Amino acid sequence: MKKTFWIKRGDPDIKSLKAYPEYKDRVEYIEDRQNKTAILRLYNVTENDEREYCFRLITKIEKERWIGVPGIQLYVSALQVKAPQLVVEKETFNLSCETTCSLTDGFIWYKNGQALNIHNQTLQLQSERSDSGRYSCAVRGHEHLPSPAVNITVMYPPENTSVSVSPSGEIVEGDPVTLICSSDSNPPALNFSWFKENQTSAVGSGQSFSISSFNSSHSGLYYCEAQNEYGSERSASVSVTVKGKASESRNAENHYVQDGGDTDTKKPAEEEIEYASITIHQLAPKAK
Repeated sequence: MKKTFWIKRGDPDIKSLKAYPEYKDRVEYIEDRQNKTAILRLYNVTENDEREYCFRLITKIEKERWIGVPGIQLYVSALQVKAPQLVVEKETFNLSCETTCSLTDGFIWYKNGQALNIHNQTLQLQSERSDSGRYSCAVRGHEHLPSPAVNITVMYPPENTSVSVSPSGEIVEGDPVTLICSSDSNPPALNFSWFKENQTSAVGSGQSFSISSFNSSHSGLYYCEAQNEYGSERSASVSVTVKGKASESRNAENHYVQDGGDTDTKKPAEEEIEYASITIHQLAPKAK
């Protein structure tokens, strides 16, 4: 009885590849004893599989054990996308498809899994915001074996900076008011400054600026400035103005409440008012 299997040359254990966890479910032995051939089939090959493999034969007879040397040297040609670590908007940058294989007939580039009409080894981009995505490459004729994808994220300074006011309606004196600064940037802006026109220094910081009790002295034009590590942008100014006092508003609501406990606060219409007519009769003097 014979026992045959494949081993890694130089391995002191001299055991079957199937006994290694890293080869589990990736190894197949195909043997044709009639034609005296033995085949090793490897699946999902990686660079770690690059080594010399040998055929091993063991019989029941002591010392009748053989290793077929030299074995078969496996070389693995890997594909890899080389990309810059940092990509800033409006700066030209290159992606390169690197391979150790010299037998190449052009390349194919992919963005987010979709093929691009570019077949050069180098892909040049103008660093627009729309260039963000996942890029991979493959050798033409081997499109089913693309490289691992690399993620490209384009960095840019704040844009479309704006201010919103809460509450958005009329502001009554004494009401709390919050101003919120919004901006589009990558990475998101972390520094926000608040300014009131005609004042030389900032009046606040943070993405929101709150005034707990708004009064006429706070009225004016406000704007914010958003900043990240690639630049800053100022928003347009918004007008925040007091429309009235809370006490005056309440007095106006209660102006038509009658003392008799009538809860009808509706102001009577002109035609609903009845006018009383009073006539004074003077008595004639008594005859003397």
